[in-house]
Amino acid sequence: MFRILLISAWIATSGLSAQADSSYHRTLTLMGCRFDLTVVAEDAEAGERYLDMAVGEISRIEGLISSWDPASQTSEINRRAGERAVVVDPELYDLIRRSVGISTLTDGAFDITYASMDKVWHFDGSMTELPPPDTIAASVSRVGYRRMQFDDDAHSIFLPEAGMKIGFGAIGKGYAADRARALLEAEGVKAGIINASGDLTAWGKQPDGKDWLVAITNPLNKAKAFAWLPVDNRAVVTSGDYEKFVTFNGIRYAHIIDPRTGYPATGIVSATVFAPKAELADALATSIFVMGPEIGIDFIDQLPGVDVIIVDAGNQVHSSSGIDLQNFTQHD
Repeated sequence: MFRILLISAWIATSGLSAQADSSYHRTLTLMGCRFDLTVVAEDAEAGERYLDMAVGEISRIEGLISSWDPASQTSEINRRAGERAVVVDPELYDLIRRSVGISTLTDGAFDITYASMDKVWHFDGSMTELPPPDTIAASVSRVGYRRMQFDDDAHSIFLPEAGMKIGFGAIGKGYAADRARALLEAEGVKAGIINASGDLTAWGKQPDGKDWLVAITNPLNKAKAFAWLPVDNRAVVTSGDYEKFVTFNGIRYAHIIDPRTGYPATGIVSATVFAPKAELADALATSIFVMGPEIGIDFIDQLPGVDVIIVDAGNQVHSSSGIDLQNFTQHD
């Protein structure tokens, strides 16, 4: 789905300055967005080595899933749409299979074939009226995860119609964050944070023994937060329409498009998902935007280990049954 390149949760770093010699941080652009990497290590040499490893792993994932790189296997799948199946690495095959599983779970609110969609909505201020209904309907004519054909033995994928495409905009950064974390944990890194422009996974504790914290921002004022929540071996992902939206006839249309209808999501300003993996949280955050507040909350309440905080178009805060915001620090 569509991902905003916007950090809408940030890290509380209290205690890090006093023990900076055991925490090491790097900020850089990867996968077309900002990554903030933090590791806790015994010395600077080890810290820099771990950060280099994380960067290398994220770059590897980008080379595998990028639809902008003509040499990637993802680009080959898209290029051969309507022609033939493409054999891919088991890692990419499994990621696509899991993506289709999430599509099934969300009844198509998440769909990696969204990349087939014609661009009829523009959120740069140039739109002066709604696109015609027939244009909107035609824009999603090639979208549909159920059309994809799989061969589990050959690890091949076939998009049966010319012009069909897949893209990992709503799951790729989360997957990369998960893989970087898994690599670091396998190397013995006991604590750290991988933050891919708001797709965040954290493990272990801060050097002073305190939990890592994330701030849930006020969508109408990104400089303020209404709650700080601990992140203990979980992932947190926020989707929002803070800056990319259009308003017609009093209705605010987010830049996140429902791949089933071609219409933008309405009713939600931000959705923050807590889940065991950033890959899952990434996909669900966008799905909930499409579902809307009521269906989104009900959906999340049926998923073990997953929670959500939603801010609706009226700036009202909703949360799933596993979160009680009154138990956390509140901010005006």
